[in-house]
Amino acid sequence: MKRDSTVLAIDLEGTEICDWLTSRGITCVLLKYRVPGGNDYWDEKCRCRIFPKIPLALQDAQRTIKLVRSKVTELNLNPRKIGVIGFSAGGYLVAQTSNIVASAYAPVDAVDKLSSRPDFAIALYPGHLCRAGALEPSIRVTKDTPPTFLLQAWDDPVDPICNSTLYARALNQAGVPAEVHLFAKGGHAFGLREKEHPLAAWPSLVENWLKETGVL
Repeated sequence: MKRDSTVLAIDLEGTEICDWLTSRGITCVLLKYRVPGGNDYWDEKCRCRIFPKIPLALQDAQRTIKLVRSKVTELNLNPRKIGVIGFSAGGYLVAQTSNIVASAYAPVDAVDKLSSRPDFAIALYPGHLCRAGALEPSIRVTKDTPPTFLLQAWDDPVDPICNSTLYARALNQAGVPAEVHLFAKGGHAFGLREKEHPLAAWPSLVENWLKETGVL
């Protein structure tokens, strides 16, 4: 499980995505959230996964969504069209914010009275959702889970395809509108830089979905 390299994805899965979204007339807020020290919560000492007692990333995401909701007038935003997009571990955070409505932190101010649940959700090659062949227990999908767009490649060497398929099944069982795209090739962490495979058309697929759901 140990990996010798580290990738900071604030550009290819952050600023580049914001550049694309803003070019389509969508306001983008880039969240730089706190992450656990180990990859996939893997601890080398015990050779096991140790989940953090304090969900730092979820705290950051919930607070950010609430802050954005508090500034809809100032930023000229539609309060019913506040969504989230995430890649890999960020895709897991998308699922968390979509389904965990209880605040992961003590209230700070009046902003925390607002909802942290997004109105729509987009997750590409999500991770951490598939645990021993079942959906991660903390992700409890209900009819109130927002419409969701999922996309992943079958040859993803980092996060197996079950992360998308198990979540898609749960969405379907709960009656949540969802669009799912699975491609034969594309690997992992391709962002906007994949050019060789059909999967490279994913931005257009997302845009069409946003139009169909009434976001655009």
